[in-house]
Amino acid sequence: MRAFLIGAVLLLASCTGKPALEDPALSNRQLNLEEFFAGDLVAYGQFQDVLGTVRRRFEVEITGTWDGETLWLVEDFVYEDASTEQRIWTLTKTGPDSWEGTAPGVIGTASGIEQGDTFNWVYTIDLPLGDGTTTRFSFDDWMWLLSEDRLLNRAYMTRAGIYVGDVIITFEKL
Repeated sequence: MRAFLIGAVLLLASCTGKPALEDPALSNRQLNLEEFFAGDLVAYGQFQDVLGTVRRRFEVEITGTWDGETLWLVEDFVYEDASTEQRIWTLTKTGPDSWEGTAPGVIGTASGIEQGDTFNWVYTIDLPLGDGTTTRFSFDDWMWLLSEDRLLNRAYMTRAGIYVGDVIITFEKL
């Protein structure tokens, strides 16, 4: 019976509605990643599992550099348990509103589309776990420009096609 209930919860959670680029715009803001992420930023976030339990919190210091074609993001994570991680993204603008990117651990190439105040970023990555192993997750990131210096990010995470939770992050330009 317990296995049935867990399966039902996971099935229901996998049906969670997600944003779409076709959703009506809620503002007239225009997100340009290369402008927003150029310079120094700080981000605050947390991971919540499929049941909504907060499992991990973190802070990220980010330095972004844009050279007209490539955007480099150096992300330095500090978790609540004082562990640290660095991820360096290399993003390339492939069209007026499209991006591709790579980072250590990313499988293949990440891809994204900007539309109005929204950016959708999709990728699969091997993430380190606390025990020294890694696990493969797929991310469907949605970002919304809230103001000229603040961006909200909600990432829907799956593992082997099963929804496992969300990462919610607020980015702030310094």
